[in-house]
Amino acid sequence: MRLLVTGGRGGYLGRHVVRAAREAGHDVVAVGSVDADVRDRAAVHALVARHAPDAIVHTAYDQSDWDVTATGAAHLALAAARHGVRMVLVSSDAVFSGRSPAYDESARPDPITAYGAAKAAAETAALAVVDDVVVARTSLICGDGRSKHEDLVHRAVGGADVALFEDEVRCPVHVGDLASALVELAAGSRRGVLHLGGADDVSRLELGRLVAVRDGLDPSALRAGRRADLEDPGPIRVRLDSSLAGRTLVTRLRGAREFLAP
Repeated sequence: MRLLVTGGRGGYLGRHVVRAAREAGHDVVAVGSVDADVRDRAAVHALVARHAPDAIVHTAYDQSDWDVTATGAAHLALAAARHGVRMVLVSSDAVFSGRSPAYDESARPDPITAYGAAKAAAETAALAVVDDVVVARTSLICGDGRSKHEDLVHRAVGGADVALFEDEVRCPVHVGDLASALVELAAGSRRGVLHLGGADDVSRLELGRLVAVRDGLDPSALRAGRRADLEDPGPIRVRLDSSLAGRTLVTRLRGAREFLAP
């Protein structure tokens, strides 16, 4: 299978997807912004036509740029539909408000942030335009020691003025597990929405303490805070129900308490 991975050159998740796909024996085309600006519809169509992939894994995004996150995904979806290419769109738990105790694949997006709205728009475009598509919603991505979440913990222990929220709950997933799951989906036949969160729901503070213990740091040096005290807190407790992925994928999505164990 020839797999085109957006964000595969410089993106954190994209690089892991490229590695997992190559290890699985696939022909991989890793692309970044130097290859095509996803905001440019003509450039995206030319890119897909030139490389003629069997599937696209779209990991590229920019939390502060609607055109990259939403419009760019729509351009990829249109190109995938035109050329008959399967698409795996990486989405986020940010499409949910956090008002429900948990979210499975039947839950309707109700974003309360600009980024969440952009991801929800990207999902809508992909599901409307591409017949052969998977929308893979995930949570905090970490686990290899190089994620922004793990870097934040090291900076906090080192004295940076950083508080880790004790009331914000997510379902962190190991970047390697997620990458393998995305490659499995790209090579498979499942369609529609699938949640790819980790098995454990943990607070940002607990996640930080797990990272600290794993890395031989002092977890008591981490300062607790409350996201609810912010003027515009955004979603606070978002638990992805990923049991469907657990029943249908070969790849196992471990929980943070397992993959961050010392």
